[in-house]
Amino acid sequence: MMNKSTLNFLNQLKENNNRDWFAEHKKAFETEQKLAKTFFTSVGEQLGKIDRIERIQIFRIYRDVRFSKNKLPYKNHFSVGFTRTKPLLRGGYYLHIEPGGSFVGGGFWEPNTADLHRIRKEFEMDDEEIRTIVADATFKKFFGELKGDELKTAPKGFDKTHPAIDLIRKKQYLLTRSFSDKEVLATNFQDEVLATFQAMRPFFNYMSEVLSTDLNGESIY
Repeated sequence: MMNKSTLNFLNQLKENNNRDWFAEHKKAFETEQKLAKTFFTSVGEQLGKIDRIERIQIFRIYRDVRFSKNKLPYKNHFSVGFTRTKPLLRGGYYLHIEPGGSFVGGGFWEPNTADLHRIRKEFEMDDEEIRTIVADATFKKFFGELKGDELKTAPKGFDKTHPAIDLIRKKQYLLTRSFSDKEVLATNFQDEVLATFQAMRPFFNYMSEVLSTDLNGESIY
């Protein structure tokens, strides 16, 4: 389970996001970080039983402020990412713990140029399968809709009047499900996280097939 003390610490950090306060409360941070890591590791172990995970990355609390206008030194959340085993399995899972802003996410955050072009070409050629996936009742229950930043117009080389232009314009393909603090602290939270990850699988399976084949459906590996 996630601990209430973890959310309390993150709330305090949000109100006191400076190096002096953090130094004074370093021991409390280390305690809560350890609790969060224990939970994240448990989620990873269970996820590994239902999918092939290549890498688990628990993100650091320290922000990189070098190129950011926001100079606050610390994140006010704990988070972890789980990467599926490439090249045949694509997509990544993400878990974000933040008071009032916790969520489970997944999908394709920053697809490289080649992958993004391949996805767009697939939708240009045939968008029936992806639309069936995102219209499924389970998908809608967990995620509502397919999210992600998008261009204001068609990307270069694509027709802006194409029926699938709403999908083609996207630069990211993301799924998210929010959780209240009460839900995060519930005894079944880990089960809900894993159920949410499991609900991503039809989308991941489809995208993995797209990204491991050419436009003729032939394997590229």
